[in-house]
Amino acid sequence: MTETEVWQRLTSVFQDVFEDDEITLSPETTAEAIEDWDSLTNIQLLIAIEKAFPGLQFSTGEVANLENVGDLVSAIIKRVAT
Repeated sequence: MTETEVWQRLTSVFQDVFEDDEITLSPETTAEAIEDWDSLTNIQLLIAIEKAFPGLQFSTGEVANLENVGDLVSAIIKRVAT
């Protein structure tokens, strides 16, 4: 899976979870940039991401260290892009 494919799939997940087809992601995107991104939707988002990328599971520590969507993409690529 390429980085472009990761971004496309991740964008689709965000749009589904937040029910907003207008969401576009960038490496700098944070929770503050997306309306309704709170602790509950964060959990829903992580579950949806793990379903969208088979075999992917995040530890609590990994999630706590993610500062933005760019960090999230990097973490996904480390595991599934090969």
